[in-house]
Amino acid sequence: MHPKRRLSFFLISLFFFSLFLFAKNSMALTAGDAAPDFSLTDSNGKVQTLSQNKGKYVVLEWFNEGCPYVQKHYKSGNMPDLQKQYTGKGVVWYSIISSAPGKQGNVTAAQANARVKEWNAAPSAVLLDPEGKVAKLYGAKTTPHMYVINPEGKLIYTGAIDDKATSDVEDIKTAKNYVKEALDQAMAGKPVATSATVPYGCSVKYN
Repeated sequence: MHPKRRLSFFLISLFFFSLFLFAKNSMALTAGDAAPDFSLTDSNGKVQTLSQNKGKYVVLEWFNEGCPYVQKHYKSGNMPDLQKQYTGKGVVWYSIISSAPGKQGNVTAAQANARVKEWNAAPSAVLLDPEGKVAKLYGAKTTPHMYVINPEGKLIYTGAIDDKATSDVEDIKTAKNYVKEALDQAMAGKPVATSATVPYGCSVKYN
């Protein structure tokens, strides 16, 4: 093959390979997908994995204490009430902090625990993900961004916490809570009516 043709062929192949990698890394998780396993240290120094919760429902909630949308759901008591209600039914609830060092929401383990106490929160654990590896693995875009995983380890819901994409506490009263709906329907043996929505909130503060 002529050297110029060989070079052209190489460049074209490289271009399409790059497109393939981009598309592969950009694919969002959808309902029915197997939830990727992960390992993170929580705010009490214990290693938590998704696989250790096989046979249980798991909620993943991306958290940033400085985000007004997160504050809306915590200071109103909405998120703590949901956490208490469903952990009381055996659901594992992980609040995940993926803010990078120096970015809004990045906290130490002690600071995370202090915020949990102050806001009367009740997750099963607060997971620290300062490198954003789990956020990127799941394609988390906002705080909050919610994921519900069934006992078989498959995603049954991903998206917003509810249908009121505002930071106004008053909107909680009339909002349709997608996470509650998904859990209630799945735990009753029914199909999840809404399995995906567009998340709203502050952007996850990656590096």
